[in-house]
Amino acid sequence: MPIAKAIQKRRTIKQFKPDPIAEDLLLELLNIASWAPNHGLREPWRFILFVAEGKQRLIQAINESARKPKDPVKLMQVPIYLAVIIKEDERQRELEEDMLAAGTFVQNFQLAAWEQGVGVKWLTDPYTFRPEFRASIGVQSCEKLIGLLQIGYPDNIPEARPRTPVQEKLTIVRTF
Repeated sequence: MPIAKAIQKRRTIKQFKPDPIAEDLLLELLNIASWAPNHGLREPWRFILFVAEGKQRLIQAINESARKPKDPVKLMQVPIYLAVIIKEDERQRELEEDMLAAGTFVQNFQLAAWEQGVGVKWLTDPYTFRPEFRASIGVQSCEKLIGLLQIGYPDNIPEARPRTPVQEKLTIVRTF
């Protein structure tokens, strides 16, 4: 799939088939995503993978931290959860560069997954910012959770939603 088509066709998936994702495929996708540009080749990311019964730890943490309880049966139906984490650098520039690099990593992962017929939803719900949630899933106090990725084969692919033409957001400076 040409990259432009993959960018335009990729969708956030909210309903997954119960089919498992092969660990080899997941590792391949993560390795592809690791080619994301990152300043100084710091590769600031690390991950926590929640699969099988390990998802229960994550679901318990979600329900202890979310404002409204989530349906644990529905949450267990998501084949894979992946926490994307960076070290929280005290230097502002480096922290922002690392956050941008991790965001690029996630986008690379989503596009590589989409090419393989795998869907992703990137969660940054309010509970993901709570220190007690982060600690309960294994994020250290010196780290930042970039988000949780729900990963699986799409059961339903939503229609594309329109985008604002970039011309409406573009300022062109032609003279001094």
